[in-house]
Amino acid sequence: MPPTLASLVHHSALKLTVRAGEDRLDVPVRWAHVSELADPVPYMEGGELLLITALKLDAEDPEAMRRYVRRLAGAGVVGLGFAVGVNYEEIPKALVDACAEEGLPLLEVPRRTPFLAISKAVSAAIAADQYRAVTAGFAAQRELTKQALNTGPEGVLGALAAQVDGWAALYDASGAVVAAAPEWAGRRAARLTAEVERLRERPAPASSVVGGPDHEDRVELHSLGTGRRPRAALAVGTAAALGTAERYAVHSAIALLTLTTERSRSLHAAEQRVGAAVLRMLLAGEPDHARAVAGDLYGGLLDAPFRMIVAESGSGAAGEALGELAESMESAAARAGEAVLVVPEGERLVVLAADEGAAVAACSAYAAALEAGRTASAGRTASEQGRADEGELVVGLSAPAGPIAASAAYKQAEQALSVARRRGRVFVEHEQLAAGSVLPLLADDAVKAFADGLLRALHEHDATGRGDLVASLRAWLSRHGQWDAAAADLGVHRHTLRYRMRRVEEILGRSLDDPDVRMELWLALKATSAE
Repeated sequence: MPPTLASLVHHSALKLTVRAGEDRLDVPVRWAHVSELADPVPYMEGGELLLITALKLDAEDPEAMRRYVRRLAGAGVVGLGFAVGVNYEEIPKALVDACAEEGLPLLEVPRRTPFLAISKAVSAAIAADQYRAVTAGFAAQRELTKQALNTGPEGVLGALAAQVDGWAALYDASGAVVAAAPEWAGRRAARLTAEVERLRERPAPASSVVGGPDHEDRVELHSLGTGRRPRAALAVGTAAALGTAERYAVHSAIALLTLTTERSRSLHAAEQRVGAAVLRMLLAGEPDHARAVAGDLYGGLLDAPFRMIVAESGSGAAGEALGELAESMESAAARAGEAVLVVPEGERLVVLAADEGAAVAACSAYAAALEAGRTASAGRTASEQGRADEGELVVGLSAPAGPIAASAAYKQAEQALSVARRRGRVFVEHEQLAAGSVLPLLADDAVKAFADGLLRALHEHDATGRGDLVASLRAWLSRHGQWDAAAADLGVHRHTLRYRMRRVEEILGRSLDDPDVRMELWLALKATSAE
């Protein structure tokens, strides 16, 4: 504890007597300062015990003393020490009354007590308090280090919560609570997710102080990590502002948790290299070798149906989105106790995740939020956009597969990703393609160009008014070459329709007996009608 007016009054060698402000003696004293100026306020910082002999004061003037004491209290002076037996044999009543009215503690200093003795007592008490704080800080650091070595981040949080007489929580890169101490603090920490997200947007290291949920405590937030983007965050909740010893404990915890985070990053990088090898073996059709290399790290993932996810992006904001997508999937998998294999490949990310697992759900949720944000910010629909802008994040998801079919799942994810880019979508599942229609795929510019070129001669023929070959071809193909049904749809004789189909063959130079020709013409008609 820093020195207080009460501790100085109880100091046996100083012999101080309280003459006013008895109820405010528990105020900490930052320093003892001697000044005989009529207005010492410009030289005050607040928290001082001011020592005077009233050499230049008219201490018997009630109005002058009221102004003097009022200015001292307004400047944050915590007490006034008046030496008797120098200029006044006793403290003038005007000064005593002014201090009583303002609530400023007034201490009578006997002649035999020099001001230097009071200054030394304050200085010694401050030094002792600082020494206690440093000693307690070192003790806290030793305890936190021991917990970090023996029990990991959870032990660090528990020791920190005990040191600050409050609670502590650790957040992962996605802003989710990883651990908290005591256990009840987990719910309270979870309500600060929005504040943690705002902290993560600032370059590391960063910190902020917020009122706790429902203003029930004071919470300090600190980012963890040595890179530009924070890898994690620490929350420390207390009933009041931290003291010096508690501050030492918090700083030690930040250092230890940062080291743990960076060590985890190194291990994570090693896991990714193993994951890349496992992925290459799976795609090469060597599932047994892949299982042997994966061991316990990814073994459980390879023994159950999984999904293959392929995501691509350019640089800049889209590149950051790729990293955020990986973080969200890894964090979701970690919270659910699932294995997930993440392999970054430059501007591409390949992920193996458990079917119907948390990582796949996190991928879908992240993509949905990103797509909603794009639409809202750009004010455009997918049809207006036409295709995803080059460099934007796109994600393709395969159907459920096992290790033997990993190569096929990879192709499915790539196909879904390609469709997502053409449609201007962020996320497409391969199962959606299989269950849906092929017609949306015809929106591709290359398909439209092919269709326009294939049918141009027929459109030019019809434009001269010499017949309706395009409509006749569409009716004939829709009726699978049935002359009577197609002619009835057109309202013409079947011989007229036969003549028109011969003209189509003559103009195009292709036979309608060829099923490939009929297929190409039908798709071309669909592509042009979709414009």
